[in-house]
Amino acid sequence: MNIYQRLTLVCLTTLLTNACQPDPHDTGGAGLVYCVEGSPESFNPQLVTSGTTIDAISQHLYDRLLDINAQTGELLPGLATGWLVSNDGLSYRFQLRENVVFHHTEYFKPSRTLNADDVVFTFNRILLPEHPFHQTATEYPYFDSMEWRQLVAEVKAISPYEVEFRLNKPDSSFLSTLATDFAAVLSAEYGAKLQAENKLPDLDHLPVGTGPFLFRHYQKDVLIRYFRHPQHWRQGSNLQQLVIDIVPDSTKRVAKLLTHECDVAPIPRLAELELLSKRQDFVVDVQTSMNVGYWAFNTQKPPLNNVKVRQALALAVNKQNILQAVYFGQAEQADSLLPPNSWAYQKPQLTEAYNPEKAKVLLAEAGFAKGFSLDIWAMPVQRLYNPNALKMAELMQADLAQIGVKARIVSYEWNTFRRKLTQAEHDSVLIGWSADNADPDNFLRPLLSCAAAVSGSNRANWCDEHFDNLLQQAVNTADLNERRAFYLQAQQYQAQQMPLMPIAHSKRFQVRSSNVSGVAINPYGGVNFAMAGKH
Repeated sequence: MNIYQRLTLVCLTTLLTNACQPDPHDTGGAGLVYCVEGSPESFNPQLVTSGTTIDAISQHLYDRLLDINAQTGELLPGLATGWLVSNDGLSYRFQLRENVVFHHTEYFKPSRTLNADDVVFTFNRILLPEHPFHQTATEYPYFDSMEWRQLVAEVKAISPYEVEFRLNKPDSSFLSTLATDFAAVLSAEYGAKLQAENKLPDLDHLPVGTGPFLFRHYQKDVLIRYFRHPQHWRQGSNLQQLVIDIVPDSTKRVAKLLTHECDVAPIPRLAELELLSKRQDFVVDVQTSMNVGYWAFNTQKPPLNNVKVRQALALAVNKQNILQAVYFGQAEQADSLLPPNSWAYQKPQLTEAYNPEKAKVLLAEAGFAKGFSLDIWAMPVQRLYNPNALKMAELMQADLAQIGVKARIVSYEWNTFRRKLTQAEHDSVLIGWSADNADPDNFLRPLLSCAAAVSGSNRANWCDEHFDNLLQQAVNTADLNERRAFYLQAQQYQAQQMPLMPIAHSKRFQVRSSNVSGVAINPYGGVNFAMAGKH
């Protein structure tokens, strides 16, 4: 049975099964259905780093002080119409946009528009342990990895529409941080209401933002329903509803595309792209994206705490086979965490090609001439940076066997997988990262800094003072040439120490019905339906 016959069979089965049942995903013809691979962990971007969650919530529900030009990476006004940086790099003042309306929902009716109090409330929640909402979250992983509490001295309102951030030290990546999906601005008035009602956790579960859509309903592992925010400060969306249809299985997602139960779906299996691209009722969008898929070694677990062992494992894996069998040639080999289109990228001089014989020598030098056993954790979901982690793990398992290393492949349900990963139960893991802005710090610090090891986004659990010092020196200066030099040193050092092995930088794919417009792929991750329409 070829792929078209198999998908058609699934489509017919789906249609027959649901023929007599009301469809909870129905938008009444006035909306759009976006099919995704997993459920969100939260409805507040402050609390997550998962691309699955960010795609499902951030651009739909919230706005940020700054936006990013998807073509150039330039920072643009968002909720802030302008900003001023002091000469010493320690003060950032933002002039806020007026008449920005928060969501009116069944559980909250705002009495005022956005002002400086909302920005102070949002960022002081992360900054101050005494903030009433600080302890309702166990962690703020992205901000913790950026050492927010060590960096920011104070956030205060200068006037109703002016906010100042005072820093303890200069940080040339600070503005880029405020443009990430994680820096969503919340409602202080909503927070005060929840505090009065002793319902503090609702801030993260029943969201209120200023974004183009407002929250209406969520059923775990089934769907999220958003309604149009009619008073959004930007040009309003043409959609009355946006449904996030949660479909973990790729074949079922494609089946729903074929029956037009889904209007848009991200990261289809590359083997299915040929089928979809030949049909006139679909458009396949592709974009070179700022991402990296990698294999992280838990450096706190022997023998992975031995640099020669890590180097041997990296030399034993044939990346070119992975690029063909997993990415179908739609990715380029990664030699660094930074993709080649980053302004700070330079191929590390220490990078070595596939060399199993040298890997055996290194293992012997490390005292493991007869090999050892380890687990490879493989994501159960597709992600942009790794469309098939299980297949990748199988290829690596065969490669490692050639040097005497016995690999066991481990996987769990996605939320369980992420929870156990954060608790560092893994030996090694196939995972990845999609950048939220053009700054190289957005790759290196969340993935490999000591602070990120504490917050949980550093899957290698690697803490190296020399590496951290290089990152710190890079953000201490605004001179691009100086920053580039420090980042080059950091890339070289990472390649030598090998806490993780970069594998691939993948192109980003999206399939949409040909009657859907205004859904462009963003190279910095996330997806935005604010300008989407159907015709």
